[in-house]
Order: sequence, then C-alpha cells, then structure tokens
Amino acid sequence: MVRPNIGIINAMIRITLGLTLLCFSTAKMVRKPWRDGNWMMIMLASMKVAEGIVRYCPVVAMMEETKNNQQDKEDEESTFNPS
Repeated sequence: MVRPNIGIINAMIRITLGLTLLCFSTAKMVRKPWRDGNWMMIMLASMKVAEGIVRYCPVVAMMEETKNNQQDKEDEESTFNPS
C-alpha cells in the first residue's frame, strides 16, 4: 500500500479543481468534438481527481526522494575524519 504524501486540504483542492476542469473540458468537447486538446485536459483533470482521492502524488514523492538523496549526499561529504 502506498503511503499518502499530500494533506487533506491539498487533496480536497485537487478533487475540486480536477472535477471543475473535467466538467469544463467535457463541455468544450461536446461543442467541438474534433479538437484533440480537450482529451489531454480531460486526462490531466482525471489524474488530479485520482491524486486527491488516493492522497498520493507521484511528483511530490519524486521531489521528496530527490531532496532526501541530496541531504544524504551532503551528510556523507560533510563527514570529516581527522585520522
């Protein structure tokens, strides 16, 4: 099981904005079905809704892992052995 890495308020904002964007993109797709850009917006909006429901964002996880790796690297470099 994946551990949640975003907070409750952040999840609610993602769900709300994702559903808003999903409705907007779907309405635009109904009026102009030949445009391909609406499909991309629908996929991004549904991804944001899913991130809010699961409370896990892969981009945030990647950034946290990178930050932790950089801190570990700095800790190894700052270790001084006088012998």
